Amino acid sequence: MSPHTQLWIYDTTLRDGAQREGLSLSVEDKLNIARRLDDLGVPFIEGGWPGANPKDGQFFTQLQMQPLRQAEVVAFCSTRRPHLPAAEDVTLAAALAARTKWVTLFGKSWDLHVTEGLKTDLDENLSMIYDSIAYLRQQGRRVIYDAEHWFDGYLSNPSYAVQTLEAAIQAEAEWLVLCDTNGGMLPHQVTEIVRTVSQWLTTLNLGNPPQIGIHTHNDGELAVANALTAALEGATMIQGTINGYGERCGNANLCSLIPNLQLKLGYDCLPADKLATLAETSRYISEVVNLAPDDHAPYVGLSAFAHKGGIHVSAVERNPKTYEHVDPTAIGNLRRIVISDQAGLSNIMAKARSFGLQLDRTNPTSRQLLQQLKTLEDEGYQFEAAEASFELLMREALGQRPTMFEVQGFQVHCERMPYVGSMVCSPEAGSSSLATVKVSVDGKNLLHAAEGNGPVEALDHALRKALERFYPELERFYLTDYKVRILDSKAGTAAKTRVLVEFGDGEHRWTTVGLSPNILEASYQAVVEGLEYGLLKLRSQVEAKLVACQS
Repeated sequence: MSPHTQLWIYDTTLRDGAQREGLSLSVEDKLNIARRLDDLGVPFIEGGWPGANPKDGQFFTQLQMQPLRQAEVVAFCSTRRPHLPAAEDVTLAAALAARTKWVTLFGKSWDLHVTEGLKTDLDENLSMIYDSIAYLRQQGRRVIYDAEHWFDGYLSNPSYAVQTLEAAIQAEAEWLVLCDTNGGMLPHQVTEIVRTVSQWLTTLNLGNPPQIGIHTHNDGELAVANALTAALEGATMIQGTINGYGERCGNANLCSLIPNLQLKLGYDCLPADKLATLAETSRYISEVVNLAPDDHAPYVGLSAFAHKGGIHVSAVERNPKTYEHVDPTAIGNLRRIVISDQAGLSNIMAKARSFGLQLDRTNPTSRQLLQQLKTLEDEGYQFEAAEASFELLMREALGQRPTMFEVQGFQVHCERMPYVGSMVCSPEAGSSSLATVKVSVDGKNLLHAAEGNGPVEALDHALRKALERFYPELERFYLTDYKVRILDSKAGTAAKTRVLVEFGDGEHRWTTVGLSPNILEASYQAVVEGLEYGLLKLRSQVEAKLVACQS
């Protein structure tokens, strides 16, 4: 058990996280993320720097009208400018206008930044820290002081760095957050320095001493480790971002920090039922910021508890502790058994159960499926990334794959534009792909054509057009991703092409695979199976509801 049980999680995704290259948030995005973090149980949410841009101002205005349920929204700002009274500083005025109970104010700890960055003297910097915090306190605000570049400053000039903290304490800051702003500290350095600050605070004999916080960046791939060691040395506020978003290499990843602190070190960070929504929150925020989730992220990634090797799967089936460091359900994740050429019978059995299919080791089909899987993967198929295709393959082997339609052939035409001398498949260029498909449904032969912005979209549209009279629910499916991989580049244009196509229906996503020397043939295989799988799942859901109603 840890020496301190309560930690305060401080999320800065909306401010520091938004500084990640390629990440841009609208006001609505910020509001949606804030509400999701509020639901997660995060006690402090840094909303942004009011006055720095119009969006942050609008964000705080919106939250004044529709406050969060439990989280404290925090405004962020800097100390006053040199040689300017705090009451006349526009930065501090904007922070007050946000009307938050808490304000996080950052100041310079490193003498290098004072002289080179602020272009002022060391005494004036101390006055800037004191005056700014004291003014905010006079206006009724509670203050978290972020000691920017603290660790670098302490290593460079420890006596001056400590003076900056003294100024913050005298002005009645309630938290002193030690920042590894450049992200270059090592764990043993953080341990020693946080321990020194903690011991120093004890010697001051203050009646109500400020608490210590930690804010780390990931430039040395140590942000999480550094934050953990700071917590062990007495830091009670842990700052970070969801999915580790942030400038340069990112901030400390709360999706790793929180489980490590709570499940392994015994700290109280989030209510247990809220911790179980962490993986879902991670994926939700990645969707809002329009960045693909990291499948291999610890704890919350799709592959975090995925087992591929046959020996691993067999052991996990007997006792999950053999290859899992925590129970995946504790953070809302799932155990996954991956199907590949490294699979054994245990993989096949486990995957069948996940599909709701009955299959055991004594059934000859089990070994036939295993051999078929290895043969197909040797040819170039990849089922670990296309589980929908493997379920169809398994159902076919068991005689449980209904024939919804039969594809009899297709053609694709793409015009050549003379002014560029290449194939063009876009409306902007005055051309599009045209696909024709021949399909049989319930003994009826159908021939339909459709256009699209590319050959894959044209094939998708043509197939839907042919089937929509029989399966109107197809309108619920949409293509969300399309990946192409050339498997043997030495074979030139005769190389095999593997295509992965992802579909969604607003609630679920599924991926199918196609393989052929012809990229259009491979694409068509994947599209056909994707639509077939979606229809199969919808039929299964309807049948399950009917059974439930009858019972």
